[in-house]
Amino acid sequence: MPVRCAICGGKAILKRPKTGDALCRECFYYAFEIEIHQTITDAELFTRGETVAVGASGGKDSTVLAYVLKTLNERYDYGIQLILLSVDEGITGYRDDSLETVKRNQQQYDLPLKIVSYEELYGWTMDAIVKQIGLKNNCTFCGVFRRQALDRGAILVKADKIVTGHNADDIAETVLMNVLRGDIARLRRCTAITTGNEGYLPRCKPFKYTYEKEIVMYAYFKKLDYFSTECIYSPNAYRGHARTFLKDLEAVRPSAIIDIIHSGESLSIKRDVKMPTQMTCAQCGYISSNTTCKACVLLEGLNKGLPKLGIGKTNKVRRKMAALSTTTAECDEDTKVGSKNGVQSTEDQPSTDSKKLQF
Repeated sequence: MPVRCAICGGKAILKRPKTGDALCRECFYYAFEIEIHQTITDAELFTRGETVAVGASGGKDSTVLAYVLKTLNERYDYGIQLILLSVDEGITGYRDDSLETVKRNQQQYDLPLKIVSYEELYGWTMDAIVKQIGLKNNCTFCGVFRRQALDRGAILVKADKIVTGHNADDIAETVLMNVLRGDIARLRRCTAITTGNEGYLPRCKPFKYTYEKEIVMYAYFKKLDYFSTECIYSPNAYRGHARTFLKDLEAVRPSAIIDIIHSGESLSIKRDVKMPTQMTCAQCGYISSNTTCKACVLLEGLNKGLPKLGIGKTNKVRRKMAALSTTTAECDEDTKVGSKNGVQSTEDQPSTDSKKLQF
């Protein structure tokens, strides 16, 4: 006897991972889309007339996000303008292929597309960074640079806010990582559906309560065009261990993902945790909790042949920076003395520091 759809009574073809309900295809589409619409309206993510940049990587999450937002915008008349925004990290055999998918999505969804690259912004590609730093800690560079690149790309297209495809699984993983690291300050922020209100541009996560498995099912049944290959530099990332642990929990208790998010929301109400003071980076003007932002610290390390300069805890990084500044000052003083004694100044020699910060 065929299983009946829990909504319309027709023949069910799938079981929702999130609720366990048996649904037909059309009812699954409806349930999936209406939950995202409810999330958007409850959190008041959009205001009529806004330009919204969709972080588009070509993967399943961002592809489904762009498709669903376009559908809901037309169905419920949000009155927003959507723009696809992609970041080219410079990863041969991965990002170049996924960007081709984004370009096809641009044609399929009839949305404008803007692509910004690490090489244009920073003078470095991830391939070049990995050659210097190796496979350990490379995700630190990519994460910092990508966040800033999205902001700068959104400013170029005059967007009012950015939406990303972070789903419930991603947020639950982040909660676990912050708990395991004892990072209470980040725990307060990671469960927020909108972040960055105090910074450059607000960032929204319409998929906050949407399971990854359901995003994959939606993309599959809708026959959406997306890129499914994992980044070649990510297998060693710390997040991978949290993801494995979460999948084991989900196999035993399907509600574990949402439960962890709700736990993170409850834990994050603690008010006596000192939050970093927001200021502006003295070098690039980007928002930062220090006088020099993390991106500029990492770039300085790369440009000076010290790629691990910005890796580690803040206090250790500051000591390294102070020591480097002292050494540089001493070298400059020696150069001046040498010039007075007839030795050629390094200022007269060709510069070897070719990878400068470019904004």
